[in-house]
Formats: sequence, C-alpha cells, structure tokens
Amino acid sequence: MPQTPAHLIPIILCGGAGSRLWPVSRDTHPKPFITLADGQSLLQKAFVRGATLPGVSQVLTVTNRELSFKTQDAFAPVNLKGLATSFILEPFGRNTAPAIAAAALHIAQTVGEDAILLVLAADHLIADQAAFAAAVAQATALAATGKLVTFGIHPDAPETGYGYLQAQGNTVLRFVEKPSLEKAQAYLASGDFFWNAGIFCFSAGAVLREMEAHCPQLLAATRACMAQSRSAQGDGFAQLTLDAATFEAVPDDSIDYALMEKSAQVAVVPCNIGWSDIGSWAALGDLDAPDAQGNRIRGEALLHDTRDTTIHSSERLVGAVGLDHLIIIDTPDALLVANKDRAQDVKHIYAQLKASGHEAHKLHRTVHRPWGTYTVLEEGPGFKIKRIEVKPGAALSLQMHHHRSEHWVVVSGVAMVVNGAREIMIHTNESTFIPAGQQHRLTNPGKTPCVMIEVQSGGYLGEDDIVRFDDQYGRVSG
Repeated sequence: MPQTPAHLIPIILCGGAGSRLWPVSRDTHPKPFITLADGQSLLQKAFVRGATLPGVSQVLTVTNRELSFKTQDAFAPVNLKGLATSFILEPFGRNTAPAIAAAALHIAQTVGEDAILLVLAADHLIADQAAFAAAVAQATALAATGKLVTFGIHPDAPETGYGYLQAQGNTVLRFVEKPSLEKAQAYLASGDFFWNAGIFCFSAGAVLREMEAHCPQLLAATRACMAQSRSAQGDGFAQLTLDAATFEAVPDDSIDYALMEKSAQVAVVPCNIGWSDIGSWAALGDLDAPDAQGNRIRGEALLHDTRDTTIHSSERLVGAVGLDHLIIIDTPDALLVANKDRAQDVKHIYAQLKASGHEAHKLHRTVHRPWGTYTVLEEGPGFKIKRIEVKPGAALSLQMHHHRSEHWVVVSGVAMVVNGAREIMIHTNESTFIPAGQQHRLTNPGKTPCVMIEVQSGGYLGEDDIVRFDDQYGRVSG
C-alpha cells in the first residue's frame, strides 16, 4: 500500500443545521456536535479520523465563527498527538465550494501548492478506519498526479437520499442526482454506480487550477474576501476570520456543482469503509443496540408492549405504552414524536420554527459561549434564572446592561468580579448585586470550573441587552 505524503492535511467542513436531527441539532449546536453512545461527537470522530492518518501534522477546520470556541473545546480532549489546529471562520454559510476554495488558498499560501487536502465532512460516520486509511492512500497517490479525487461508496441498498456516480475503475463516467426508487434499484443491480460520499482529496494547486477554469468568479470572490480577512495565531493554533462584507459576494454553491461535475480531472476511489451520513433519527437510532423487541433506548425509559421504537431522553424518565415504529426525542425544552417512516420530514418542524422566529430552532436551554456555558433554569415576567459555568482561566466580557440588574451567587469554585469601581473575590456561598447600568465582569482565576446562579430582573431580559467594553474573545460592541 502506498504511503501517504508528508503534507497530507485533513480539512474538516463543520457547518449546516442538521434540521432532520432536531431537537438535538440546532443552529448553535448543529449535527456535528451530537454525541454518540461512546461519548464522542461526530465532529470529534472526524478529527480523530484525519489526525490518525500517517503523515498528518496539522488539521484545518472551516466552520462558522459562532462555533469556533465550541469546536476548539471539542478537539482538545481528542487531539492526543498535539497536532497544530487552524481554523477558517465564516460569518455565514456559503456551501462547500467557497469553504474548499478558502482552504485551498490558505494551504497553498502557508504550506505550498503540492500539499494534499483531504476534505472531510464533520457529520459523517466511518466505521472501518483501516479501510478508510487504505482508501486515502489510493486517493493521495491519484491526487499527486493532479487528479481531483472523490470517494465512491459501494451501495448496499437502493438509497434514494444520496447522489450517485457511475465509474469504471478510478474513472468517473458521470454524476447523477438523487434517484427515484426504480433508478436506485437499477443502479444497485448494475454494480458500477456508487454513493457520492462527499469526501475529496486533491492537491491545493490542482483544485485551484481547476476552479480557475470552471468557477473563476467563485474563486476570485473568495480570494478577494481572504485579502480583507483577519488572522490571529497562538501556540499551535491559527485562525482566519473571513470578512463578512466581501464574503457576501461569494457565490453560494456546492463543490459538486461548481467543480466536480465539470472537471475532466476527476477520479474516484471505490471503497467499503462503513460510511453513513447519519441523515435522520432513524439512522442515528440504528447505531444503538436494540432490545428483544427492537427498541433502541438512550437514557432512562420504562416500556410496556412497545416495539421498534427509538427513545432518546437526556434528563427525564420516559414511559411508553403500546407504541410501535416511533421516534421519541426528549430534550429539556422540546419533544419530538415521529413515525420512523417519516424521519426525513423532521426538517419541516425545524423550518416552521425558523420561519416563525422561535428560538428552539437556534438555541438549547444550555448555550455555549467562549468562556463556558449558561443554562436557563426558569424565566417569567420580569425575571430569568441562569446557571452559569465559567472555565478555568476564562472571563466574561467587561459589560453593562441597560434594562436589567443581576444578582450573582457562587455555588462552586471562586470568582474574581469587577462590580463598578470595585474588584472583589467571591467564594462559594457568597454573592454580589449588580444594578442596571453598572459595568461588571467575572473571571475564574481558579483551576476548576466556577459555577454560579444568576438572577436577572428588569423590564427587558433579552440577550441583546449587552454593551461590551472589553473582551478577550474579540466581541467588543460597536
């Protein structure tokens, strides 16, 4: 088996809402962050998948800038080799072609055009790492000759939810859209059609040359955006934040439509790697072992006369009586009940929530911030109660609210608090009151998380009532 090159760089694309996996997947906690039964998220598995390949010394991730700190937190416990991590942060989604263009431009400039990019989706699952590594070795050998390589999955069912490609050996004959059931059955029987996995491998120089030939406007707009973008570096860490104004001009297009279906340099590596895009609760539920009646349970549930039902409950006991072929997903603020045969249609619930402006399409009760998390425990007219957890060494911004006052009670750890002109240390079971209009900040100087209860009161309690004066994460107002 050929060896992978020294400059093989996994590019993880971490975006998309994962609307078919609502209510666990939301805009600020999308599908890649869903945790599987073994405790790892899909994003963490994607990182490990790339990081453990021979010759890999760095991983580049393209994601939304609102997810950057959450992504870094996800990588920390699985980056066992201490690989350099870099990030390209998008202000909003523009599909896969701009993301790959930005990654290729960045790698060409920082590493060189001969560097091989292995593009991985953050929300796929690959069960056979050894087979995947062998397929990557084949792909990098083809990529070194200037080919744009895609991975074709041997189909084991007439799946109508995937795009297909027809191939002979490593030669792609044509790409085809998601087929009807009859066409999918014919593709399966033919033996020369493969699922288009959305995994790609090419040198930075080759993909940029082909983009120049087939989608020059998209490439030029991405290059212009990157010239206006901000970069930052730290110890084993680099970050490029794309400029929002110029990124608006970049066309929204997938890499398949913009390039792969047009280029004459495309090749394929057919493979069996245990691939799944985990596109619905039916697919995700199938990862859990069934009981004797075919039920798949995550969390605490009591069942009576119930069959072929998937139940996920993170916090509450679920009782199920006389059910068959259902999906029940319970989260602290939303409950999904669906027929398994309609699992793909969960996206319509998400779409309705988004269209109506309901925050359940975007936020969980627990919201991640660069400094830690907050959880809304209870709220009503004129008050809101939160549990706030601040990571060791982290700090909230120096800020002020126009419309609300806050009472902070430390229940675990220690907090250094700026409250107006005073700086005070607050220990467990101590508190401070912050009136509306007063500047304040909390820093955790300890080595363990600081947990506090925040009681807000006032005429308006929206998260947008905040003026930031100083912030170590670059979120200063104005």
